[in-house]
Amino acid sequence: MKSYRDALLLMRLIPDFPKDGILFQDITPILSDGPAFSSIIREIVSRSSSVDYVAGVEARGFIFAAAVAHELGIGFIPIRKKGKLPHDAISRSYGLEYGEAELEIHRDAIPEGSRVLLIDDILATGGTIGAAIQLVHELKAVVTDIAFVSEIPELNGHLTISRNYPAIKIHILTNS
Repeated sequence: MKSYRDALLLMRLIPDFPKDGILFQDITPILSDGPAFSSIIREIVSRSSSVDYVAGVEARGFIFAAAVAHELGIGFIPIRKKGKLPHDAISRSYGLEYGEAELEIHRDAIPEGSRVLLIDDILATGGTIGAAIQLVHELKAVVTDIAFVSEIPELNGHLTISRNYPAIKIHILTNS
């Protein structure tokens, strides 16, 4: 059985992807190694508060969030890119380290007052997860924790999120 720290060593760094100057953190080697992937899921579960739902941000956040929700025996909520949800949705725009984007969630995805764990794979500028937090809050639910496999520390996403949402616990596995 691999520890989550061993699993993190499988991550590859790919320079200049998706554009020049970006150092992409490739999680696919973790995903293809069953014991490594399981150790990451167990570690996220062990750090999280008691929650009612796990929400994941498209696309790579879905992978971890769905597995964590399964492990906890609770529902998974997808937060998708604009135009991908078939039902009545609300949206938020946000900035990326290399552009702009928009996220959506179904209006009826989370009951009011629910406690939510948000998961994405990598914390960069904090724009994506900030938009996801706003969407959950607009539905009158509470984000208690956010979890990431890794971060790009130079982009200060951790600082941005902790400044804007001081009550939310931030779990980044590579910082442990």
